[in-house]
Amino acid sequence: MIYKFENGKIIVTDKSQFNPEHILECGQVFRFGKDENNNYFVMSKNHKATIIETDTNYEIICDDVNYFINYFDLETDYNIAKTHLSKFEILKPMIEFGYGIRILNGDPLEMIFSYTISQNNNIKRIQQIIERLCELSLSKTSPKHFPTIEELNAAPLSFYSSLGAGYRDKFLKDLSESLLNVDLNEISKLSTDELYNYLLSFKGIGPKVASCILLFGFSRREKFPVDTWLEQVYYNHFSKEKRTRPEIQKYFENEFGEFSGIAQQYLFYYERSKKTQKK
Repeated sequence: MIYKFENGKIIVTDKSQFNPEHILECGQVFRFGKDENNNYFVMSKNHKATIIETDTNYEIICDDVNYFINYFDLETDYNIAKTHLSKFEILKPMIEFGYGIRILNGDPLEMIFSYTISQNNNIKRIQQIIERLCELSLSKTSPKHFPTIEELNAAPLSFYSSLGAGYRDKFLKDLSESLLNVDLNEISKLSTDELYNYLLSFKGIGPKVASCILLFGFSRREKFPVDTWLEQVYYNHFSKEKRTRPEIQKYFENEFGEFSGIAQQYLFYYERSKKTQKK
């Protein structure tokens, strides 16, 4: 247990397993930022949490305690994953660098749309497109809620074209139609392979996007999405053997097993941060 309740807040008592910068800046989520006091905040579905650091703790101020206990995966002891993954010598400095990473349990609908937008895109632009997408929400709160599937479906193709999403506009409109009567809670009961193939059946969702949705939207921690960064990680740190991205993904999933998704985040955060620092 790394948290407790106090005065209606979630108090994270173990900083070695939780760091908002590591969690939010490692590429797994897009609706986040910093407020006027330089505190991180994050939005998910129709919820918001602000994270305040003290000398000894992190305080999570939020509108739904149970939602964010699950969202931040606070019931999971990441020391178990760290111990297992530290058996791989190459991972040790990466785990130390991103020690506070936790895999977020994002809303499946939001993750499906967000990662469809994300392909061949940079994070800042993804955030801007998603922010515009949230204008569909009928909620009058600020910041806007992520739209419901009914709100997404009611929007015409011209709205999606106006987002700046480029060729993805038709994919987003198709998703809004295809998912209208789908019970994502029922879909989540499928095996990982079945759910993976189901996601691949949608236009605009390929292997990498499907794997991201599985990892961040359906809590399938055994998935290891591979993009340009992870392809570089593979060749720079693990092997020179030429492989396709699906083959690289399978390589890493065989190596790291049930902790593949956590390993992926340590590797991604380390590689991207180090490259960014060199610029």
